[in-house]
Amino acid sequence: MSTVAISTPFNISLDFEIAEFHKRLAAYFTDLTLLVVYMIAMQYLLTDILSFDSLYNGGIFIFCVGVPVLSYHLIMEVFNNGQSLGKMAFGIRVMSLEGGEPHLGQYLMRWIFRVFEWLPMLLLYTNIQRYNFVLQAFLTGILGLIVVLIIAVNKKSQRFGDMTAGTTVVNTKVKLGLNDTVFREVATEGYKVMFPDVMRLSDRDINAIKAVLNQTLKSNRYDTANRVAYKVKEVLKIESSMEVTDFLEKLLEDYNYLATKE
Repeated sequence: MSTVAISTPFNISLDFEIAEFHKRLAAYFTDLTLLVVYMIAMQYLLTDILSFDSLYNGGIFIFCVGVPVLSYHLIMEVFNNGQSLGKMAFGIRVMSLEGGEPHLGQYLMRWIFRVFEWLPMLLLYTNIQRYNFVLQAFLTGILGLIVVLIIAVNKKSQRFGDMTAGTTVVNTKVKLGLNDTVFREVATEGYKVMFPDVMRLSDRDINAIKAVLNQTLKSNRYDTANRVAYKVKEVLKIESSMEVTDFLEKLLEDYNYLATKE
């Protein structure tokens, strides 16, 4: 399975599985189907039930149909951890090549470059009754396949928007347990903080430490964990002889304890 190396805040690369071609294709058509169903439902509501005329009430159609459809991917990815409903269904998500979740500017760049997928939708808004939904859905799908072909031949499975934004789509676990999160259960009574300076690290740093620790415990390969531990000790000016996994685990526990006290 293809992987992509994504740098952590500590300038250490972790390997993430690139989302398989068939998953991205299935997620794309799942989202497309949901949008087409939404448009059909809104057309029925506005024209048949509320008796609006698309020629004279074009603004209403644009607001109720155009805006939600065009902003769907942007809103979903920004507020749903890089996942649209289609991506959620197939266990994939958008990730920054710089490590972690993309920032708003990266999501905006991916969204702007969806122009190939927008064209038939834009035709729809000019006169919603003139164009056939099935025909436009088909045209949208064909234009979308151009994007998919670009993804297929790209080494990091990126489309134009991904290349410009510095993102890609990777596999993610469908089910996550507590061991796969930053959360660590800490007995607050009598708990002793060993590394109070851990709060100088950002959330992104902590997530990187968590990812490295989980990967180390699963693979029993300690090279990356040792490099992260060394970097943390250097940044926080910490001296410790603890085993590397115990050290990283203690950092996460101290962070959880101190974060709940703030």
